[in-house]
Amino acid sequence: MIYARRASPLHAARPVVGVAWCAALVVAALVVDHPLVLAALLVAVVASGLAARVGDRLAGAARIAVPIGVMWLLIEPLVLRDGLTVIARLGELPPFGRLDITLEATVAGAIFGLRAVVVIMAFGLYAAAVDPDEVLRLFRRRGLRSALTVTVATRMVGVLERDARRMADGQRCRGTGEASRLAVVRTVAGGALERALDVSAALELRGYGARRPGDHRRRSPAWSRHDLAFAASAVAVIALVVLGEISGATAFEWNPRLDAAGLAEAGPLSAALLLVMLVPFLDRRGIAR
Repeated sequence: MIYARRASPLHAARPVVGVAWCAALVVAALVVDHPLVLAALLVAVVASGLAARVGDRLAGAARIAVPIGVMWLLIEPLVLRDGLTVIARLGELPPFGRLDITLEATVAGAIFGLRAVVVIMAFGLYAAAVDPDEVLRLFRRRGLRSALTVTVATRMVGVLERDARRMADGQRCRGTGEASRLAVVRTVAGGALERALDVSAALELRGYGARRPGDHRRRSPAWSRHDLAFAASAVAVIALVVLGEISGATAFEWNPRLDAAGLAEAGPLSAALLLVMLVPFLDRRGIAR
């Protein structure tokens, strides 16, 4: 799940809009319980990935999401004892006692698994279609030092690990026995501080973070049609979810018996969510072929 630059409306939208749109999708998946609405969200994620031309990246996310969803489906009926409709009796299983698989627990496991698949796929779409460098650039004024710290620490993990291994091997070669964990950690930490000071001084000499003349006069570019389309889509998704929760169109109860909103209530909401999420991909004006 690595970012891939493609010619698509989602890639053309500014990063804050892309983050908001993907976040709206994740919020919708976490809020609703109706399986029909969750299925519509999954279809919207897959269709959006294909429209954004990141189907190969989304396939990688699916290889992670689908086993997790199947795991929810298989494990939840075994550990969840709620529900009145017994569909299988497995007898006594020490130390868990009597295991009875109910229809309600099975449906609940399917819903939890479907929700996990939608959320993971949505994060996979975000990782593939929203430029991470542009997202980090959103925090350049407030999180400059934090970004530098995270970058340096991430790149030095392997270096510090090799330092610790060399020091432990050196101590063993001297015949002093196994290296003390505390001594190794203390030495590695001291070396990390020294390396951080050297890196910080080098970056400072290169002008990292220095304000250039005219930076305060720079303005962000005007919002494009793709920015407006995806922003409106994100707002519409949240509005539809709130409306569905208020009207009961997303209502779904599985304990003690299954009780869900009918197709007449959940169907239009699912279709509306699918529509508002895919409409922004129809406008390809200004997108490089």
